[in-house]
Amino acid sequence: MKKIIIVLAALLALLLGLWAQHSLKVDFTATDGNEYRWSSGEGKWKVVNYFAEWCAPCLREMPELNRFYQLHKDEIDIFAVSFDPLDNEQLIVLKRKYDIQFAVVASLNSIPWNQPPKSLPTTYILDAKGNVRQQLKGEQSAQKLIQTINKLKGL
Repeated sequence: MKKIIIVLAALLALLLGLWAQHSLKVDFTATDGNEYRWSSGEGKWKVVNYFAEWCAPCLREMPELNRFYQLHKDEIDIFAVSFDPLDNEQLIVLKRKYDIQFAVVASLNSIPWNQPPKSLPTTYILDAKGNVRQQLKGEQSAQKLIQTINKLKGL
C-alpha cells in the first residue's frame, strides 16, 4: 500500500510539473525583458510587424503603427520583430532611433506562422488564442489595421 501511495504521489508530481512547464512556456521576450505567450494577453488580439532599418516602407509605416498602438493599446497588443538578427542592445538603439513606442521582440522561441516573411514590411494579425488570422504585405495604416481586425472579429 505504501508503494502505491509513493507511485501515485510521484505520478501526480510528474503531471503537475508537465502542466506547469506547458502553461508557463514563454513564446518570446521583448527588449524590456517582459515575456509573452501568443495565446495570452487577457483575450487580446495581436499585431506583429516585421521590419528592418534598411526597409524604407517599414520606417515610413512606424508612425502609423505608433498611432495604432496609442489608439488601441488597451484592447490589442502590437509587437515589432526585426527581420535582421540583432542583439537586444542593437534593438533598443533602433527602438529609440525610430521612436517605436510599442514592444520590440528581442528573442522568439516560437512563432505561430510557418516562417519569417519573404518581403517587408509584413504584418500578422493573431486572434486572442494566438492563431494567425491574416497576413498583410506592405505598409499599413492604423485605420486599415483596425478595420481588418474588426472584420476578422465579425464586427
